[in-house]
Formats: sequence, C-alpha cells, structure tokens
Amino acid sequence: MIPILSKLSGYYSTYVLAILTIGYILGELGHYLIGVTSKQTAIDLEYGDISCQQNNTMFTRAEVTEQCSAIQNETSCHALEHNGTTYCEWNRNGLGIEYQILAGPTFILIFTIAGVFMGVAADRYNRVKMLTVCTFVFAVAIILQGTVKEYWQLVLLRMIMAAGESGCNPLATGIMSDIFPEDKRALVMAIFNWGIYGGYGIAFPVGRYITQANFFDLGWRVCYLGAGVLAVILAILTGTTLKEPERKSISDDSMTVKDGKKANLWSVLKNPAMIMLMIAASIRHCGGMTFAYNADLYYNQYFPDTDLGWWLFAVTIGIGSIGVVVGGVVSDKIVAKMGIRSRAFVLAISQLIATLPAFGSVFFEPLWAMITLGGSYFFAEMWFGIVFAIVVEIVPLHVRSSTIGVFLFVMNNIGGNLPILVDPVAKAIGYRGSIMIFYAGMYGISSILFLITCFLLEGKPKTSDTEKGENPGMEVHTRNVQGHDNSVFTADEPPAYNGINKKPSALTNNLQNVPGYKAQIHESSRL
Repeated sequence: MIPILSKLSGYYSTYVLAILTIGYILGELGHYLIGVTSKQTAIDLEYGDISCQQNNTMFTRAEVTEQCSAIQNETSCHALEHNGTTYCEWNRNGLGIEYQILAGPTFILIFTIAGVFMGVAADRYNRVKMLTVCTFVFAVAIILQGTVKEYWQLVLLRMIMAAGESGCNPLATGIMSDIFPEDKRALVMAIFNWGIYGGYGIAFPVGRYITQANFFDLGWRVCYLGAGVLAVILAILTGTTLKEPERKSISDDSMTVKDGKKANLWSVLKNPAMIMLMIAASIRHCGGMTFAYNADLYYNQYFPDTDLGWWLFAVTIGIGSIGVVVGGVVSDKIVAKMGIRSRAFVLAISQLIATLPAFGSVFFEPLWAMITLGGSYFFAEMWFGIVFAIVVEIVPLHVRSSTIGVFLFVMNNIGGNLPILVDPVAKAIGYRGSIMIFYAGMYGISSILFLITCFLLEGKPKTSDTEKGENPGMEVHTRNVQGHDNSVFTADEPPAYNGINKKPSALTNNLQNVPGYKAQIHESSRL
C-alpha cells in the first residue's frame, strides 16, 4: 500500500463517524427548520392563523403605548402608531392547527412506521447502500420543500423526508457498532446522537438569518435548498467512500421461561415497570417537542424587538449537550450503589429541577428567559440516554431491538403528536399559557411518573459469597445490571461460547418479575 494511504487508512473509522454524524445533523436540520421559518412559509403558502404583530424594529415594546398582540381585528391593528409611525401589521404568524399538523403528526407518523421497517431491513441487507438511498431521499425532499407553491405539497414532502430520515439512526448505529470496538462504542454513539442537538440548534440561526438575508430574493427557500444540496453531497460520499463492515453477532438465545420457551416481546412490554417508563418518556417527549416546534415562534411573538437566535443556538447545542453527558455520568456513578432504580431516581430529580426554570423561560423577559432556559436545559436533557439505559438493562437480549423499536414507536407517536393540542388550548387561554402547560407542565408530570417508575424497578442486587468466590471481579446480574453506558442502545456482545467450560453468555436484564420467568445467572461482557 502507498505509505500515505496506509497512514490515512488508520483514520477510516473516524471518517465514517464524521460522515454519519454530519448526515444526521443535516437530516435534523431539515426536520426542525419549519419551526423557525414557519411565519415566512405561512405567508408564502397562505396557511395558519392571522394576527396583529409588531413589524417595526425602530421601537421597543416598552416605548409603544399598546402592544400589537393585544389587538384582535385588522382595522385597529393598522391604526396603531407611535409618533406618527405605524408599527403593527395584520398578517399570518406561522401558528395555527395547520402548522402543528405540519410540524408534528405528518413527520412523526411516517418516521416511526418507516423506522420499524428500516430496523428489520437493516438486519438483512447492505446498510451502507440503504443509508445512501435514505440520505438521498431526505436530501431531495428537503430541496423540493424550497420549491413548493402549496401547503399540501409541503405536507407531502415532509412525509417523504421523514421516511428517508427514519433509516439514519438504526442503519448508522449498526454500521458504527461493527466498526468501533466495544470500549469506544459509547463515546461514538454519544457523538453521533449529538446530531439531534446539532441539527436543532443550527436551525435557529439558519432559519432566522438566512431568511432575513433574502439571498437571490428567495427568502426562507434558500435554507431548504442549501441544506438539501449539502445532504445530497453527503449521500454521494456515503455511497462512494464507505464500505459495509462485517457484521458482529450480538444475540443471546439462552434465556427461557419456566415452560422452556423464551421470554417473548409481549411478556416484556406488559411489565408494569416498562409500561410506566413508556408513559413517563412519552409525556417528557411531549414537553421537548412542544418547545422545539414553538420556541422561535413564541419568542418572536412575545419579544419581537429582541433577537434571540444565537442565544437559542448556544443553549440548545452547548448546554443541552453538556446535560446529556452529565446525566449519563451521574447515573452511572450511583447505579453501583442503588442498582438500576437509581437511574429512574436521577430522571425524576432532574426533570423536577428542570420544571421551575422551564416555566421561567416562558414567563420572564428575554434576559432571564434565556438564563432560566439554560438552567432548565442542563437538567432536562439528561433524560434521553438514561431512559434507554434502563430499557436495555431490563430487557432480554433476544428481544431488545424489538422492544426499543416498540418503545420509540409509542414514545414518538404520543409525545410527538400531543403538541397538536397547543393550538386549541392557546385559543382558549393564550399562547403563553398553552406553552407552559405542554412544555414546562409536561416536565413536571414526567418527573412524578419517573418517580413512580423508580419504585417498580429493583434496587441493588445481592451477590452471594459463593458467586463472588467463583467469579472474582465479575458482576452478577440478577434482577438488574450494575451499569450499562447511557449513550448506546445496541445490545451487548456476549463472549464466544466455550465448549470446554460450558459457560453461556450473560443475563443482562431484570425481568425476572415477568410472570413465569425463570432466573438464570451467566457471565457478562458490558458496554
């Protein structure tokens, strides 16, 4: 091999991670852009609510005698003036039931259903080729969103975009799991999943400032055209420079119930702890999606004279990312002392602490709104990795992928679609009150539900002296494990079966409380 190519080959795995992560960021950027560009999109495509809004940045809200948002009819709106200058307009604000449907259900429904099929197909077909097609599909859909003339066209293209993006996570996760060694896999997955925050955070400055720049007199359309073109380039790089890695076996077929049959998916899903965890996660997801789809629109409506684009970018990407890491470290540190129950306890406490600042972020004026938003985000964003750490620790290996698929399907469809109620509630009690309920209020409710889940999980398992003597240094997993990493949802890779010692692979679950389940103790490798 040419010396320079030999040296570069050592960076191949890093290159793969970069390509997959950037692709994920672009997919999430396309997903969340609508929340930032919705007002201009609504004006162009004529959908959503019409209201009186401040359109003159010469005056601050403190200088004018009457706020535009308080006016309920067009004539009075145009009549408002300050020192002989009008400062209000009667126009579409980007909100309304049409927007909530566009942002949530049209994307979430297709995303979750297609994701199930993508997960199944990933186990059978070439993942690199599939990922290339998926990236190309959502890239083209994003580009076409920048060319639409009708509302229904935008709805259809968001559905196509959702179908393409649904393959990114399961396909990329499988590829990375087979490329990176176990001791690096957690960090790799954390970097990749940061793409969610990257795409969401970048949407604020891109959607705001590129739209305002009005390049080529295209306004908001340039955001989608640019993001889509970059995604097409990533699709080409994915298909031409990545290779399908050799698959590694991560299954475990040794777990059975007392009648000799394996613990099945239904037995896992009807576990009270799993049901409560699923409900709590769905409620928490609703709070996050409500803020994601309404943050820019909310702050533009209530603080039209204050530019918060870069503040929102910094809080979501910077503080949110730190919160994810800290949450994982904290729960891993105390799980050895309290058992898996400690993870649910960390969830309950973190969401409780995040609730009051979340209310502050929609109650205070801009400065304190951003300060409290930062505090809320730090604790609130601990939740995602910890939830799935619990899931992988209480589920048998041979149904783990299926369980996670069902869990995501339920969580995304409930949590992702509940924000559609923001609009009717806003018409009854006001936009601010509605956001408080479905954003901060859901944080508080999820905290209570996570606390209930805590008592349905088991505490630290007891290890007998005999077990310790026979297997020094080995953690015996009975009702719960002693700490899987929070950042990765893939199953453990059990050690190869030793035909001489006859030692089977690990039991990494705490589902012995499933009716008819027979406990078995095995050696384990850990993520």
